[in-house]
Amino acid sequence: MSQETITLYFRNATSDKVYQATIKEQGNGYMVEFAFGRRGTTLRPGTKTQTPVSYDEAKKIYDKLVAEKMSKGYSPGIDGTPYIGTDKVDRVSGVQCQLLNPIEEDEITQYIKNPDWCFQEKFDGKRMLVRGDFEGNIEAINRKGLIIGLPETIQHSLSQLDAVFIIDGEAVGDKLYVFDILHYQAVNYNAGNIRNWEYSARLEVMSIIKQKLLGSAVELVRTVTIEKDKETFLAQIKSEGKEGIVIKRLDAPYSAGRPSSGGNQLKYKFTETISTIVLAVNAKRSVSIGLINDSGKVVNSGNVTILPNFPIPAVDDIIEVRYLYAHPQSGKLYQPIYLGKRDDIGREACRTSKLKYKAGVDDDES
Repeated sequence: MSQETITLYFRNATSDKVYQATIKEQGNGYMVEFAFGRRGTTLRPGTKTQTPVSYDEAKKIYDKLVAEKMSKGYSPGIDGTPYIGTDKVDRVSGVQCQLLNPIEEDEITQYIKNPDWCFQEKFDGKRMLVRGDFEGNIEAINRKGLIIGLPETIQHSLSQLDAVFIIDGEAVGDKLYVFDILHYQAVNYNAGNIRNWEYSARLEVMSIIKQKLLGSAVELVRTVTIEKDKETFLAQIKSEGKEGIVIKRLDAPYSAGRPSSGGNQLKYKFTETISTIVLAVNAKRSVSIGLINDSGKVVNSGNVTILPNFPIPAVDDIIEVRYLYAHPQSGKLYQPIYLGKRDDIGREACRTSKLKYKAGVDDDES
């Protein structure tokens, strides 16, 4: 019997999704179940509790789940208007960014050889769109479409443009690396909304504003288009320990949201894999993992989510995890992805000495 349930909706330029959460009585306790998917399709079910818990514990898990979803833009209204009923409603910008799908290493060669695609560095910062007007009003927008604070250095640099603009980039500290432009209107160049222009044409508009930003806290990313240069660029970025590259189709428009697969803008990250020891099974579908350090002590390396199509491993199991890098101070894995159990190796193979670290990254930056 259901004790409490809610249906949430999310809609933007490319998504129309539903998320349901329910507290159900089972035996002497309660389960927190969920279902999600595109509106009008069969929803995929899951559970946040592997075994029945007390009602107070179930309600705590349920309330946290609902709050997390609403903080990401889901709302109870069937029209899916983002952040209705939350404290974020006044920060909705009406601007959504274009999101990228990943590709694997064996796919990269086709994009190197294809002249229709260009390469750029994938910066390891915070996604930030910035818009401004002739009156000098400048505000930043995050990947969720919410207005956020803008570093003073970036604001000062962009005030030099004296234009109506919307640019897209990645903020690393107090510097903004710009890789796209959605709107540009200046006294001597009235382009307006250019989202539907080919990316190569939008690059030309960015080159126009580049001259006004020389020596500033705003920098246009390098774009590589020739096959030989793409090969060299890829090798250089990887050797420098960078996060990865972004691959963009030169004739593509700017399309907000993330396509269900593929797309005109992709990302390739230089990920690593490592074998880890399961230290604990958490209340939700995740496990704590650890590695053996040089002193022979098992140290915690963070948590990894176990997807619904995998059985949850047991304590002391050896599992394989893909990750982007390890934090240099704590050794915790950044963006871990569960790949499955390893029955062919022992604990001695799970060593911190095998980790790939990211230089200059603080543990609270992710």
